[in-house]
Amino acid sequence: MARYIGPKTKIARKFGEAIFGDDKSFEKRNFPPGQHGNARRRGKKSEYAVQLMEKQKAKYTYGILEKQFRNIFATAKRKEGVTGEILLQLCECRLDNVVFRMGVSNSRSGARQLVSHRHITVNGELVNIPSYSLKAGDVVGVREKSKSISTIQDSLATSSSVYEWMTWNTEKMEGTFVAVPERLQIPENIKEQLIVELYSK
Repeated sequence: MARYIGPKTKIARKFGEAIFGDDKSFEKRNFPPGQHGNARRRGKKSEYAVQLMEKQKAKYTYGILEKQFRNIFATAKRKEGVTGEILLQLCECRLDNVVFRMGVSNSRSGARQLVSHRHITVNGELVNIPSYSLKAGDVVGVREKSKSISTIQDSLATSSSVYEWMTWNTEKMEGTFVAVPERLQIPENIKEQLIVELYSK
């Protein structure tokens, strides 16, 4: 399956929440897509359907394909601790997600593109792998030649997000990934236990 590049509002309506961030179109039509989306009564979903929906929501939210997501889950399962919580932490440690969280891009897909196009550095070195996993203390910055890019400047100018597990220096256009966030610090509305149950069958 290729990465989804279609209308984001349609996906948000499928899950009943704006998983890609503020979405005026979703606010106007916050019911399931399709001809009868607003009127059709939907039967009770099976346990499997609920679990699958939660996994799909997580994948779309972080922009991760099935094979990658399964590998992340396998890594989370091998580590000591609560598997579901570790799964989300691994997603949050991805470079494209941190670039988004720092406000360098206003979407994860945009952040992924910035990383892929070699606009982002980690500890002073260019890194063009969106799935690159950051460690506590890593410094993420905008490459010197890329600091004047209007999309980056516009995103930083409108960003108001503040997270306890990272810092940002506007003058230097770089931030520090201070620590792996705890589950309570991750704002995404994902029921990770359902994903664990799905993969454990």
